[in-house]
Amino acid sequence: MTRVLIVEDERAIAELLADYCHHNNFIPEICINETDILNTINQMHTDIVLLDLMLPGINGLDLCQKIRKISPIPILIISARIDEVDRLLGLELGADDYICKPFSPREVMARIKATLRRQSSLSEKPKAEFTLEKSRLQVSWQGTSMALTAVEFSLLEALADHAGHILSRQQLMDRGYEDHRVVSDRTIDSHIKKLRHKLSDAFPATRFIESVYGAGYRLDIQPANCAVDE
Repeated sequence: MTRVLIVEDERAIAELLADYCHHNNFIPEICINETDILNTINQMHTDIVLLDLMLPGINGLDLCQKIRKISPIPILIISARIDEVDRLLGLELGADDYICKPFSPREVMARIKATLRRQSSLSEKPKAEFTLEKSRLQVSWQGTSMALTAVEFSLLEALADHAGHILSRQQLMDRGYEDHRVVSDRTIDSHIKKLRHKLSDAFPATRFIESVYGAGYRLDIQPANCAVDE
């Protein structure tokens, strides 16, 4: 069964999340001690973390970064800090999703399930099916290859290096334009749009790049059973 580590100091919220975890056949554990949290994760005694950022005596963003350094475990941030800067920083530090308070417990459970499905899907895919050849600026998928521009290749390579994790537009700018030229968010969006259409034309049965509203993009290889976002 899936074990959920709930890092939340408001007892009522923590117990509510724990109750919903039980109802969804998850095994919850509530913890707000940093040492115990890191030990539990390091010893692989949990499968996913629900992390509140505003904890007594603990910087939640620092804790997120410490968790990511020792484990690829999925991290879902739950916080009343709704500023875009906090959301983006949390995602850049390695969180997989960001849920703002107040929230619906059912939505949290749905996000947990979606994140675990995505992680499972990525781990089950044979790595040999998806390859990038930098010398040729070429991407290959299931025996078919396609050439990309240098910027498109850099963007796809960045997403592939962090498959399943969200990269902000700034992170993609840094990878796509290593000469540090000034470009806008719209430039990245335009390149991603073109890249998606190229991938869709070459590999019509598969969707590669997912948009995460207000945060950025991530590589999430799935059957193309829905329209590509514009």
